[in-house]
Amino acid sequence: MEDNTYIIVGLGNPGREYKDNRHNVGFMLIDRLSIRLNVRMRRMQSKALVASVIYEQNRLIFAKPQTYMNLSGQSIQGLSRFYKVPFENVIVAHDDLDLPLGKIRIRPGGGPGGQKGIVSTIDHLGTEDFPRLRIGIGRPPGRMEPASYVLQDFAKADLTLVSEVLDKAADAILVFITESLDAAMNKFNGDT
Repeated sequence: MEDNTYIIVGLGNPGREYKDNRHNVGFMLIDRLSIRLNVRMRRMQSKALVASVIYEQNRLIFAKPQTYMNLSGQSIQGLSRFYKVPFENVIVAHDDLDLPLGKIRIRPGGGPGGQKGIVSTIDHLGTEDFPRLRIGIGRPPGRMEPASYVLQDFAKADLTLVSEVLDKAADAILVFITESLDAAMNKFNGDT
């Protein structure tokens, strides 16, 4: 097992029409980390767009599954097997309806909470024990169906807050890598 290799997966849907959707905030986080660490996502592996970079003596594999959200587990399973990475070194970032916009939560594992990409990942890995970074997108207004809401783009008025939360989420990932999951949870799971 590769203890100093980490797979950071952002969940989303491929294609320009989904690029700015709330459901694609996981992809947006991978893009933010890629810019910060000066790496380009150019290679396809295990049905995912991937890039690799060394950060603080750790090998980071960034991944954006290209299978669409509901089948994300296929890519995550393939990458974790190929790189022989223990599940505690595979962190999956995704949108969360139950957190308000601007909030993030890091968890060591747990159920899917209705997130279909996490359902697929649990099914393919055979465990709920892998870290997650939940990025709040808030609840749909009125009686709007959640499925419709997550496939809408963020409102223009929310874009500054979205950018701030992506920076915070990127910081949390790097603390997870360089310190520990507990350190990241302690620092970023508060109300800041």
